[in-house]
Amino acid sequence: MDTQNDISKCPFMGGTQKQTAGNGTKNRDWWPNELKLNILRLNGTASNPMTKNFNYAEAFNSIDFAVLKQDVINLMTDSQDWWPADYGHYGPFMVRMAWHSAGTYRVGDGRGGAGSGSQRFAPLNSWPDNGNLDKARLLLWPIKKKYGAKLSWADLMILAGNCAIESMGLETAGFAGGREDIWEPEQDIYWGSETEWLGNDARYEDGNLESDLGAVHMGLIYVNPEGPNGKPDPIASGIDIRETFGRMAMNDEETVALVAGGHTFGKAHGAANPNDFVGKEPAGSPIEEMSTGWKNTYKSGVLDDTITSGIEGAWTPNPTTWDHDYFDVLLNYDWKLTKSPAGAHQWKPSNANARKAPKAGDANGTQDLMMTTADMALKMDAKYLEISKRFHKDHKAFEIAFANAWYKLTHRDMGPLSRYLGSDFPKEELIWQDPIPKGKILSEKETTALKERILNTDLTISQLVTTAWASASTFRGSDMRGGANGGRIRLQPQKSWAVNNTYELNKVLTVLEGIKKEFNNSVSMADLIVLGGSVAIEKAIKNAGYSISVPFTSGRGDALQEQTDILSFSYLEPRADGFRNFIKKGLKLAAEELLIDKAQLLTLSIPEMTVLVGGLRVLGTNYDASKYGVFTENVGTLSNDFFTTILDFGITWKATSNDDTLFEGSDRKTGKINYRGTRADLIFGSNTELRAVAEVYAADDAKERFVKDFVTAWVKVMNLDRFDIKK
Repeated sequence: MDTQNDISKCPFMGGTQKQTAGNGTKNRDWWPNELKLNILRLNGTASNPMTKNFNYAEAFNSIDFAVLKQDVINLMTDSQDWWPADYGHYGPFMVRMAWHSAGTYRVGDGRGGAGSGSQRFAPLNSWPDNGNLDKARLLLWPIKKKYGAKLSWADLMILAGNCAIESMGLETAGFAGGREDIWEPEQDIYWGSETEWLGNDARYEDGNLESDLGAVHMGLIYVNPEGPNGKPDPIASGIDIRETFGRMAMNDEETVALVAGGHTFGKAHGAANPNDFVGKEPAGSPIEEMSTGWKNTYKSGVLDDTITSGIEGAWTPNPTTWDHDYFDVLLNYDWKLTKSPAGAHQWKPSNANARKAPKAGDANGTQDLMMTTADMALKMDAKYLEISKRFHKDHKAFEIAFANAWYKLTHRDMGPLSRYLGSDFPKEELIWQDPIPKGKILSEKETTALKERILNTDLTISQLVTTAWASASTFRGSDMRGGANGGRIRLQPQKSWAVNNTYELNKVLTVLEGIKKEFNNSVSMADLIVLGGSVAIEKAIKNAGYSISVPFTSGRGDALQEQTDILSFSYLEPRADGFRNFIKKGLKLAAEELLIDKAQLLTLSIPEMTVLVGGLRVLGTNYDASKYGVFTENVGTLSNDFFTTILDFGITWKATSNDDTLFEGSDRKTGKINYRGTRADLIFGSNTELRAVAEVYAADDAKERFVKDFVTAWVKVMNLDRFDIKK
C-alpha cells in the first residue's frame, strides 16, 4: 500500500481540506507581494469588547480560586451527551487541549503558546493536529459563562489541563493566571509557506528546519506521530522530536518527561477511515455546525467510534490514572508495526500476555495497547532510552520532571514572575523566567543629578540613544522576554551581538559604569542606560527649538550573568532591526518585512513604528553609523526631516545594488547625490499606508506633533518590560 498516498487523502494527515479565498477578489489577490501591515493591527484595540479601563489582573484576583478549581475538577466527570467523555473522564481530553494550546510556542521568535487564547481562532482551531479540540473548549463554556470577564479563555484552557492532571492523581507544580485573550485571528503570524497540510519536508532546506518554525509540517504542533513524512522510522522520529521540542525550549529530559507523562493519559482515535466519514474542520464547516468541525458520521461518532488522528488506542492500561505504566509497557514489551482501522501506522505489543486497555465507551470491553512511532523513539533513540530507563527505575524523579516540564510548557510565554496572578504557583524564580533583582526607585533629586552628570560626559546623542534602544528593543511581546530591565546588554550574549556594535557599546557602558560608581552604585546600569537615552532625546528636542521632557521611571534592576541563560537569550538576537538599519546577510525576507516583524514584537502600531523610524534616523542611530536613511543636515536634532525628504519629489531614487536593497537619492535638477537609503527607509514613501502616516508628520504644522509622538512611542518601548508599573 502507498503510505504517502493514504496520508495525502486523510483530512487529518493532509490533503482533502482545500484553501478557500472567500467571496470577492481582495487586494492581496491582485497584488500578492503587497507589504503586510495587518500584523501591526493586532496591537490595536478595535476588536476588543472590553472597556478601555478594564483591568484583567484585578478581575482575576477577585475570583475565589478554590471554588473555581473545584468547578473545573467537577466538570471532568460531568459527561455531556453531545460529546461524552472517554472512560467517563474528560481529563485526558483537557490535557491534550492545554498541551496543544501551549505547545505552539517557539523560542525563536517567542510566538505561539498559550498566552493569548489563540486556539479559539483559525488557523490553530482548524489544524489537523487539533482535531476535535473544538469540543474540549466548548465543554468548558459553562465555566467560562459563570466567571465571564474575570477568567480569560487563555487561562481557563491551561487551568483545565492542570485540574485534569490533578484529578487523575498527580500534583502539578502550580498554576498562574494572567493570560489575556486576543479577539481576532493572528492571521499574519508566519506558520510556514506550505499550501497544504503536512507538505513533505517543505519547510526544510539542506536538512534544516526553517528558522523559527517549531513543527515539522504545516498543521502539526510538533511531529508526525506516524514518523517523518508518515514513514514509521523511530530513529528518524527521534531526530524530529529533538529538533521540535528544542525549539520549544525543552531539553532531552524535559522532552521525555512530557511525552511519557502526557501519554500516560487518554487514547488516540482512529475508528475508521476519515476520508469516508469526517467532515470539514471548524474554519471550513457550514454555519449550522456552530463553531464545531470534523463532523463524524461513523456509527455514533463518539467514544469508540471517534476519529481524530487516525491512530487508535490507549498507551497505558489505566488511561485516566497517573501511574508509571507508560515506561513499563514501552520498555518491557516487544512492539511490532501494524495499522489502525483508519490506516495509520502504529505499534502494538507482540507479547502474548500483554495487558490491555479498556474501551472508551465500555468499561467491560478491552482493546490492545498501542504506541506511535514518536513513542517508539523514546525506546530506540540512545539518549532518550537512557532517560526512559532512569525514569522507569525512579518513579519519583519522573513525577517531578513531568510536573516541572508541564509547568514550564504552560507558563513559558508568560514572561517574568511579576506577571503571574493568583497564589497557586511556586514563588521561586526559575532560570527560564529570566530573573531580575529588584531595582531602586530614584528620587527626583537623584534623577536630576544623574541627568546633569550624563550631560557633562563626552557621549553623543546618537551613542546614548542607540544604547538605550539596543537595550530596550530586545523586548518581545510574543513571550514577554527581553527589554531594558535587567541591563542584560552589558552581559553575554547581548554585548557581543553584531547589531550592538561592541566597540561603540563598550565606550558608552564604560562611561555609565563610572557614573554608577560615582553615585555609590545607588542606581542600576539598566536605569542609567534608559536615562541616558532620555537625556539625549531631551537635548535633541532642545536643538529642534522645543522644551519637552521625556518621562522616566526608575526601578530597574541589574541581572547577573549567572541569572542569564546564554543559549536562551541568544534567540533574542535580531536578524534585522530596521529601526537601526541593520540586517544580516543572506536573509530571504526583505528589509521592510523584517521591520514590520520587529515592530510587531515590540507591540507597536503603524504610527508608532513610523514616528520611531523617522526620529531614530535623524538622531543618527544606525548600528554602523552609516548615513543610510539619515535624511537631514542636522543629525542630533529631533526634526521631521526624514519625512519631508522621503516625500520630496525633487529627489529621484535609483537602486545601487543588484538585489535592490540599497538606493541613492539625487537632486532631480542637478543630479547631485544627496542621500542614501535602504528598503526600510524608502518603504515609507513607497507603501501607500505608510506614506499616508508619513504625510502627517511631514506637514508644516506637524513638527511639534512629531516630537511629542516620538517621545510617547519612545517611552513606550523603554517601559515595555516594566510590568511593575503597568496597570
